[in-house]
This record gives sequence, structure tokens and C-alpha cells, in this order.
Amino acid sequence: MNWAGVMPAMTTAFDANYAVDHAFLAQHAAWLLGNGCTGLVMLGSLGEGATLDHDEKVEVLKTAVRVANGKAPVVAAISSLSTSNAVKLAQQAEQVGCEGLLVLPPYVYSTDWREMKNHVSSIIAATNLSCMLYNNPVAYKTDFLPEQIAELAQEHENLHAVKESSTDVRRVSSIRAILDNRLEIFVGVDDVLVESVVAGATGWIAGLVNAFPAESVELFNLAKAGKHEEAFALYCWFLPLLRMDTVPKFVQLIKWVQDEMGVGSSRVRAPRLELEGAELATAQRELRTALENRPKVREITFSMFKG
Repeated sequence: MNWAGVMPAMTTAFDANYAVDHAFLAQHAAWLLGNGCTGLVMLGSLGEGATLDHDEKVEVLKTAVRVANGKAPVVAAISSLSTSNAVKLAQQAEQVGCEGLLVLPPYVYSTDWREMKNHVSSIIAATNLSCMLYNNPVAYKTDFLPEQIAELAQEHENLHAVKESSTDVRRVSSIRAILDNRLEIFVGVDDVLVESVVAGATGWIAGLVNAFPAESVELFNLAKAGKHEEAFALYCWFLPLLRMDTVPKFVQLIKWVQDEMGVGSSRVRAPRLELEGAELATAQRELRTALENRPKVREITFSMFKG
């Protein structure tokens, strides 16, 4: 498992009946990989994992593995209300051919370090797959501190990376200092990408990449190469869109952008509802401004890929 580069937190496409649209999902995945993404992260928050039942999750993983065809890793986001169900999904992810796991704390129950450690440790120990810990205290109310991440890394040889979404860029430096580069650090919040790469992050699990893969890959590569002026210019253009990944309705916003760009549908499963009113008007204005000033970046078009 090579934890590096830009890996999309893929959205899950739904058809008119709100069933998973596997044909479109396959085309979308192939397009993202064709534009330079280094892997596929399935079933995460942006993938609406909380509204997919267990069998649907397994089928989504199968589709992604088929598309990747061994040329790029498929990472399964493992989240559940219960530890036992999370362990079951992790084991099935390994069986269907995933190469990595993104290990989340439980959806609802958030408590002390002893219980949260037991939950994520049970998942990490359940398979031989390479694992990434997901730290997102904003969404999940569980904050894995650098010292706690180090403890997990010491106890689990297959913990190889962390997705850091605390929004505090200082965490990247703290994790590096405590773990002495033992783990790869991925940016998990779109609008701190450049700062985090400068601090030492080696990858990005991205959101707006679902609609703008070429620009996302270019931005990451410029930041990683230390081309600060070029990266900053592209970043300034991209930031109003990237900030859509940081608000409560990020799923609706990113899927709406996909729809507007002709690379997806804005359909979301309840309790989420599609955008309307002032929120929709603001999104329309921001996207219109971005498209009027869109930089020229080489992109392979969506129509070139088939499901």
C-alpha cells in the first residue's frame, strides 16, 4: 500500500430511485484515476457511508476494486455504530480486494481514550491490510492526540498513515515530531492543503477532486515540489470551492458541483436534502466566478471513460 498523492474521498452516485448507480460510480472512479489520482477512498463521510446498508457498502467496494484493477489501491472507510459491525466490514473489505482501510471512530458514541482506542484497535487488528487512522474531531467529537496516535502506531505494525482533519496545521508538525516520520500524514481538510504540505504532509484525501481532479492533482504536485508562487496562484483560485468541503452541507455542495460540471448527480440520501434557496444561490455564484477564471490545466475529459 502506497500512502501518497491525491486520493479522492469518493462520492456515491445514486440513480433516480436512490439506489447506488454502479455504472456511473465506475465511470467516475476511472475518470479520477485517469486524471492522476493515486487511489480511491470509498464509503467515507463524503461517500454517505452512514446511509448505505452493509451489503451496499460491500458492493461499492467491489465496483471500485474492479475499476482499479490492481493499478491503484482501493481504501475502504470503516465506520459503524458498533465495533463488531466495523470489524465485519473491515474483514469483507480485505476479502473483496481492498488494499487499505481508513479507520474511523464510531459514528455516534464518543467517549474516553480507553474506549476509542479499543474500537479502532479492534478494526486495525482484524485484517492484514495497511491502515490509516482518521482524526476528525470536528465531525466525530473524538480527537486522537499525537501521543495517542503514537501509542497506536507502536502497538500496530499495519498502522501506516493518519488522515488529519482537526483543521490545525500544527498537528502535522506535532505528529511528525513525535512519530519521527513513522506514519504518512494526509491532509483531510481541503482548504489547508498547501499549508499542510509545507508542514510535511505527504498526501491528500480530497473532496472537490470529485469535480476537479486535474486542478486538485496539479495543486498538490506544485505544493509538494515547493513551487510556492505557482501553488499559491492556483490555491487562490480554488479556495472558494475548497471551502465547500469544510461546512456541514459539504456532501450536498460537492455533489451539486459535480452535477453542474456534468460529472455526477446532486442526489443525496435523506436526512440530507439537496440545496435550495440562499445556500444554492451562494453556491451558484461561487462556482460561476470560479469557472469564469478557471486556469488552464490539462484534463482528460469525463466522456472518455465508460462504466
